[in-house]
Amino acid sequence: MALFLVLPLTIIVIVLSVANRTSVTLSLDPISATPTLSLTAPLFFFLFAALALGILLGGIATWIGQGKWRRTARSERANASRLGREVELQREQNNAATTALSERRRDAA
Repeated sequence: MALFLVLPLTIIVIVLSVANRTSVTLSLDPISATPTLSLTAPLFFFLFAALALGILLGGIATWIGQGKWRRTARSERANASRLGREVELQREQNNAATTALSERRRDAA
């Protein structure tokens, strides 16, 4: 199943890399005519860097956005654990009361 996803993506990546192998300059200094903060690399490098940055930022935004649900799940897990302990305590008390009642009935008979 993964082969049907990975193989086409690999082909697309190879085609993009070959088609965009010309070097370009990314200037990070928009004011000066001769950029001092610049990087020259093949275009596909910038394309893949932008893709990776988008995936990273999207993952971080999703993780932050789901914080409310993780907090709720922790709270509910703690509540379920507390209720489980209460049920166990009630069972122990019920067993003790049942044992005491059966002993009284046996002694009375």
